Amino acid sequence: MSIPDDGSPVIATPRLKLRAPRAADAPKIAALANDPDVARMTTRMPHPYSLADAETFLEACASQDPTQETVFAIEHDGEGLVGMLGFHPDEDGRTELGYWLGRPHWGQGLATEAAGAALVWAGQDWKRRYLLAGHFADNPASGQVLCKTGFLYTGDVVLRHSLARRAPAPTRMMVWLA
Repeated sequence: MSIPDDGSPVIATPRLKLRAPRAADAPKIAALANDPDVARMTTRMPHPYSLADAETFLEACASQDPTQETVFAIEHDGEGLVGMLGFHPDEDGRTELGYWLGRPHWGQGLATEAAGAALVWAGQDWKRRYLLAGHFADNPASGQVLCKTGFLYTGDVVLRHSLARRAPAPTRMMVWLA
């Protein structure tokens, strides 16, 4: 891990770099996120997803308190930006991991690689010992990513609203302990 001049961490893996998102990422974020199958697997992403949505998202990222919340752009060595990963406080103030990848990058182990590296950073550098995550019940691939990175199922299934679905969806909750 390295820290650039602006103080934001950069996490390197064999194929990826997790870095602070930049305004220049907006067009790529909008292009990847404007896929209904990407958006519907998230709670916060609307569909359709426009350039204005990406710009609003990036403005929100820039105003976050890095002691409570942080977002990483997931950049592939050969492909550029491929998705996003973030740690956000939930309604009870507990930190929750969320991520998404653009469809062309599914099935290559990139989400597992990014999440695994981000969890090492969260435990070692950000000093988190307990994190939450959830995945919609109809997205077992995300559950596999979370299991591979050390999350365990809590047994709780809660309804969480998805902006893209415009409805709540059953969400399988998980926990990670450092």
